[in-house]
Amino acid sequence: MRRRRYLELAGATTAAALAGCTGGGATGTLATRVSDQPGDISDFDSVVVTVTELRVLPADTEESEDEEITSEVDGEADLVDLQGDDSALVDEAELDTGGYQYLKLGVGAVEATLGDGGDADVTTPGEAPLKFDTSFEIRQGETTTFAADVTPVRQGGSGGYVLQPVAEETTVSYEPTTTQSG
Repeated sequence: MRRRRYLELAGATTAAALAGCTGGGATGTLATRVSDQPGDISDFDSVVVTVTELRVLPADTEESEDEEITSEVDGEADLVDLQGDDSALVDEAELDTGGYQYLKLGVGAVEATLGDGGDADVTTPGEAPLKFDTSFEIRQGETTTFAADVTPVRQGGSGGYVLQPVAEETTVSYEPTTTQSG
């Protein structure tokens, strides 16, 4: 029996539904952003990454795909526009409070155009999700912002590129969640 929990994110009504799916306890918000370290980004006119899945692993569990919390995502970002401190939001979800061991981004597609106008083949290592071994917490009443930094790197004689996570540039920050009164 698969124990992976799927959390579908589809709008404002999702937050209430997710609280029930994740155990009904206290929740906080995880805002996942992507950014780009230089690497070989100067080779490109655009590198549009489509993020289709977000996976996290609670801190108190063994690493296993069956224990990951998986969220379907529909986020897109052009890495060329996200150099330096710039980043783009690709997902926002309510999760149970507590510690998490890592975050993985499933990449559905990468559409890349080189500076000379030609297309480029850009993939992820082994066609697997990009894993960021940066632990973080979800805190009640706060937004945890996980900025996942990736870079395209040229692969030898193949002419292709691979997206790689950049651990030392990945950041986690915490802010109180603001609510609007009507």
